[in-house]
Amino acid sequence: MIRALVFDVGETLIDETRIWTRWADRLGVPRGTFVGLIGGMAALDRPLRDAFELVRPGFELGAEIAAWHADDPDGLRENFDEDDLYPDVRPALVALRDAGYQLIVAGNQPPQAYDALTAMNLPVDGVHTSAGWRVEKPEPEFFAKVAEVAGRAPEEILYVGDRLDNDVLPAMRAGMRAALLRRGPWGFLHAARPEAERADLVVDRLTDLVTRLG
Repeated sequence: MIRALVFDVGETLIDETRIWTRWADRLGVPRGTFVGLIGGMAALDRPLRDAFELVRPGFELGAEIAAWHADDPDGLRENFDEDDLYPDVRPALVALRDAGYQLIVAGNQPPQAYDALTAMNLPVDGVHTSAGWRVEKPEPEFFAKVAEVAGRAPEEILYVGDRLDNDVLPAMRAGMRAALLRRGPWGFLHAARPEAERADLVVDRLTDLVTRLG
């Protein structure tokens, strides 16, 4: 029986559209071009960083983020805030919590994402990031940490994310259940792959979990 739901962040809770358009502006390329390159990386199973490298060969992410911070210290830059939450997030979390599920947020995110997420006061029992744990998905150690903070047996946990490679398949290898969310570039592309049939659930929105889980 599923007793805990654990949610990825990017394109699961957070709509990353504004982040990518700000990056396009920063890099000096049309927004549609950069978003298209991100989709291309998803389709080709290439790292997201390759989209930056294609636009600017020799690109160094850390140096550019530091320069961006110096240029725009008060802006969001590569970060997100409450306005980037998908509209179904709060209704789904409230309904799932009312149904008695333990809810946790845990995804691959930089250090500052923890403060951004906790500032939203989401109706969850905990927020965790890869930066805080010093291990990233799809490493088995990440999912071991998920089970540890949940205090549950792996089979009692449903991990919810938009990717097969980072979310669904490694969660299942860790003995958890998994739901694939069809949104964002990876979500739509991965839902069309044969491996998506291995997911316990494939949903179009988080509110679908409420009815699908009963």
